[in-house]
Amino acid sequence: MRPATAVTIVLALLLAWNWYDSRSQIDGLREEVARRLRDSDTDSRDARSVAKQVQEALREAQGRLAQLEAKLAESQSQQLALEALYQELSRSRDEWALAEIEQILTIASQQLQLAGNVQAALVALQTADARLARSDRPQFIPLRRVLARDIDRLRTTPSVDTVGIALKLDQAIAAADSLPLAFDQRMAGGRSESAPRDDGMWARLGAEIWGEVRGLVRIRNLDRVDAPLLPPSEAYFLRQNLKLRLLNARLALLERNETVFRADVQASTDWINRYFDARSKPAAATLGTLKQISGSGLRIEVPAVSESLAAVRSFKLTRERVTK
Repeated sequence: MRPATAVTIVLALLLAWNWYDSRSQIDGLREEVARRLRDSDTDSRDARSVAKQVQEALREAQGRLAQLEAKLAESQSQQLALEALYQELSRSRDEWALAEIEQILTIASQQLQLAGNVQAALVALQTADARLARSDRPQFIPLRRVLARDIDRLRTTPSVDTVGIALKLDQAIAAADSLPLAFDQRMAGGRSESAPRDDGMWARLGAEIWGEVRGLVRIRNLDRVDAPLLPPSEAYFLRQNLKLRLLNARLALLERNETVFRADVQASTDWINRYFDARSKPAAATLGTLKQISGSGLRIEVPAVSESLAAVRSFKLTRERVTK
């Protein structure tokens, strides 16, 4: 065999071996690439599945976040509404309290001006101060200071027992129907003195003759005015006029009109002394009552509560300007 042929054969074998080795490597590479592609496809599917799960979780989280934001917005709006409602209720409660106190002070001022009722006005101011104390608001402190000054002035004001005097006048009015007339009492006394005694015929005859002789001569005391003779109808009107005088005195007492009060009490006293038996127990008791109440003084300078009333009204106007 020629050397060239041998070299050719060797080269051919080497080429064949190289081709086979390359083919084997290529096949291995193909298998590796295919395996890796399969693995990559699996990973890609897993990644897509995970990405889908993540997307679903993200959408769910976004939905929950939207719900939470909606609930938060709703709670914030409810909180704002509650705060506005509380402020409105608080403002309405203060306004209602101020209106109530203004009404109380107005009534107290009327009691002082019309009837001079210091005790009623004092109770009204104390009620207003207690109402402000229950509110427990710092802005009411200036009002309470003004009320305290007026309360102190009312406490130091002397009071008139108007109710007690009115009750005594009512007793005098009730006793007017039971007062005995002076003329009836004198006639009853005269009849009792001239009543004949059952001492025999001659004694009765002598008594009658003596009575006729006494009737011829009448002795009158010029310093004393005899009680007028009143028929029953006029006696009724006399008692009614006496009651009217006492009722007018009671009305003047409530109006704090001392001049009219004293004039009516004095006129009632004069009528009882003139037309009724002043020595009888009912008349004496009534005269004692009238004398007692005639010494009562009605002219007392009562303080006004205009300062407290003006302070409350000024405070209300200030609040209304602020809220507008």
